[in-house]
Amino acid sequence: MYRIMFVCHGNICRSPMAEFIMKKLVKEAGLQDEFRIASSATSTEEIWNGQGNPVYPPARRELLRHGISCDGKHAVQVQKSDYDKYDLFLVMDSNNLRNINRIFKSDPENKVHKLLTFAGRNDDVADPWYSDRFDIAYQDIYEGCEALLAHLTKE
Repeated sequence: MYRIMFVCHGNICRSPMAEFIMKKLVKEAGLQDEFRIASSATSTEEIWNGQGNPVYPPARRELLRHGISCDGKHAVQVQKSDYDKYDLFLVMDSNNLRNINRIFKSDPENKVHKLLTFAGRNDDVADPWYSDRFDIAYQDIYEGCEALLAHLTKE
């Protein structure tokens, strides 16, 4: 079983988009029993009194445009203890990479990667929080998830 955690800053835009895109791709491939997929934040900005905010409405709308529901998802923060619970941590950008490395302190098993590296790109996933271009973020994330699934299923 592959245990995958997608990570962004607040867990209300890019990482939940990646979580649900990947779940859809895995289901379409008939591999849902071989994957455990989740998402989290490096910050606590979207978590109040222990309750995380839901997926940001424009991100939710972009997913729905592609027939993907993210109902019930609320922001959670990645914890140091998650390192032993997951096989891969896919971050959306260089800031997320720096922040998750601060949380984990080290990555001795080389579990942390930028998502788009699986698509042969060292780019960051476009951040729609500032651009409002959730369509571009979706395209980046889809490309990364598709390449990640191809990588994992050819092993």
